[in-house]
Amino acid sequence: MGDAPAQRAESRLDAMESWLEQERERLPLLVPVGLGTGISLWQMFGGQIGWMLVATCIGMTALGLSAGLSTRLSHLAIAAAILVLLGFAIIAAKSALVGTAPLERPWIGRVTGQVQSVEDISARGIVRYRLRIGTHGQLPPVIRVNIDKTMAPARALPGAILTLKVRLMPPPGPALPGSYDFARTAWFEGIGATGRALGPVQIVVPAQANANFWNGARNLVSDRIQRAMGPQTGPVGSALLVGTRGNIADADAEALRNSGMAHLLSVSGLHVTAVVGGSFLLVAGLLALWPWFALRVSVPLIAAGCAAGVAIVYTLLTGAEVPTVRACIAALLVLAALATGREALSLRLLAAGAIFVLIFWPEALAGPSFQLSFAAVGTIILLHESRLIRRWLMRRDESRATRMARQLFGLLLTGVAIELVLAPIALFHFHKSGLYGALANIVAIPLTTFIVMPAQLAGLAGDLVHNALGAPFWWVASQGIRAILWIAHSVSAAPGAIAMLPEMPVWAFGTAILSGLAIAIFVSGWRWLALGPLACAIVAMAMAERPDMLLTGDGQHLAVTFGDGQLALLRPRAGDYARSILGETAAVGAEAIALDAMPGARCNADSCAFSLQRGRREWRILALRSGYIIPAMELAAACRRSDIVISSRRLPWSCKPRWLKADGAMLEQTGGLAFYLGDQRIISVAKDNSHHPWSAYSTARLQRRAEQRAEQKRRGQARRSSARMHQSLSDSGGAARQAAPALQPRSHHNIAGRSCYLPDRGGCGHFRGGDI
Repeated sequence: MGDAPAQRAESRLDAMESWLEQERERLPLLVPVGLGTGISLWQMFGGQIGWMLVATCIGMTALGLSAGLSTRLSHLAIAAAILVLLGFAIIAAKSALVGTAPLERPWIGRVTGQVQSVEDISARGIVRYRLRIGTHGQLPPVIRVNIDKTMAPARALPGAILTLKVRLMPPPGPALPGSYDFARTAWFEGIGATGRALGPVQIVVPAQANANFWNGARNLVSDRIQRAMGPQTGPVGSALLVGTRGNIADADAEALRNSGMAHLLSVSGLHVTAVVGGSFLLVAGLLALWPWFALRVSVPLIAAGCAAGVAIVYTLLTGAEVPTVRACIAALLVLAALATGREALSLRLLAAGAIFVLIFWPEALAGPSFQLSFAAVGTIILLHESRLIRRWLMRRDESRATRMARQLFGLLLTGVAIELVLAPIALFHFHKSGLYGALANIVAIPLTTFIVMPAQLAGLAGDLVHNALGAPFWWVASQGIRAILWIAHSVSAAPGAIAMLPEMPVWAFGTAILSGLAIAIFVSGWRWLALGPLACAIVAMAMAERPDMLLTGDGQHLAVTFGDGQLALLRPRAGDYARSILGETAAVGAEAIALDAMPGARCNADSCAFSLQRGRREWRILALRSGYIIPAMELAAACRRSDIVISSRRLPWSCKPRWLKADGAMLEQTGGLAFYLGDQRIISVAKDNSHHPWSAYSTARLQRRAEQRAEQKRRGQARRSSARMHQSLSDSGGAARQAAPALQPRSHHNIAGRSCYLPDRGGCGHFRGGDI
């Protein structure tokens, strides 16, 4: 009887060994998964868990060794522990090496710096410069400055030294929980401050030679494309070929996103494949015309070498962004496979590209670009490795029309599969996803690959000889882009074109990713057990709760959800960016209305009071929106009658609402807030990223700001004390002083619900008990 547990344990180990033996050809695909797990742990919890992770990995290794050193299980456990620790160490090391302490407070002054890169963003009327200003007492060494296009010097090329007056800010973090974190991007790019130029820009030392050749070449090609194609199609044409997206009109960019065609604007696999494939076929075709050479030299090898060179040059020309680098690596591996007669496209090739990116750009793992691009390519490979699809697409004796119909159906099926796989990723990062992308891309992708991009390349080649030679090709490319934009606007305007979801649980997204990887990597029947966790994750995503209120980190913008998916804003004059981020986070596609127009809300110039019925409780909320002083007694009474009080400024201690006071002092510690009143729950920005060094809510940065405020307060008190002493000495001669008039409060409606506050007019109405 005592041997029964041991026998059962041995039986389980044998079953595990048998399963690993079945999967031995697929186990190398777990290498990027292990690296990604370590990187993800650092992203979620920061470097504080380093020693805990080391202890866990040691325990995992010991557990594997207990199964026997010669078993596959022990090898898998040891490799997993090493890969997880390696991924964690890679991103921690890169953060320490390239991260720059961000500016803590707004700063205005003159700076002198060398231009590192230039980006023309005509859609916003600015030119963006990355400047290295070197050692400065108060500023980080690298800053990013936007200069009005009318004031940007034409000769301010990379390498030039500029002097200008700027207003700098810390790189902004997420405005709301789950929104885009530019501070993280700036940290890994070494940028410590961003801002705008104030006044003219002076070139101290002109650029002797273009210090950043590829940036200059990219801008030169982009400018030529836009001038040749015109203002309507040129910006999109420039984005398609060289990835410069700053000049695209907002309406066109939004239509492309909502129609599922935004991937066309990011130079990635589609673009690299078109350029490299075209180069390979062109070189191979030309060499095949020379029989003597073709009989003595391997034409595929020479063509692959030339195409590889084109791939590298094209990647550098387009800015070497992560999707382009990933596509370039994949293209090089495909070319190597073609040159050596091996299988050109496989999951191992994709895994090799992922490993390369994770080693050199580990921060890319958390971004949508990495996830979307690798998921799309992986879906294509899995589909075309399946027996059903291979049987469907195999060549057979049939009419041309039937063959084209089968191929068209195969393309549509691939598009639908890609949309299904990418939808959760898009919904997690952007809170919305286009539903008709497969139909739109079935036309847009061939149009881009076989008409627009070849015509653009032919136009550039023709312009090298004479402008007249390139004109016909530019016309063809322009018509192709007009067709793409027409498709984008038509699809995005169709009913039900966009699916929206509020912020979904991170655990659900992670579970869906890991379950999908298990189904994609393994081949035995056990992989279908992952359908259970995947289904649970999808249900949790679909049932994500919409927040009742959203408050940005600066306290300026409050959004309230009410009715059947409607949104009301405290400040109806909020800009397009604020409206967009509030609407997407709340998963509300309808146009937001003013809070003043929400049923039951009572608003004036200074504040709004309203009630929300959530569950069994009626929540009474007071939101202040002006900067004028409100009498302390009146404010205190209003706070006591409210459950929640919201303000962008610091409120006095006498303001004591029944549940929460979300004022400037609190928001400085928490950042943006999402309110779920039915659960009496609040999610803050600080909760998700306060453990990272770039976060404005990290302990170190909060401490630095507190010390700076204390120092400012001490200096202010010293100045006031000195002024009083000086005034006392001046008055000691007996000179008469004229009394200063008393400060009069503002004659205006100060609190929503009060009829007036006019002490200089002999009284006014008072608050009623039910007003707030």
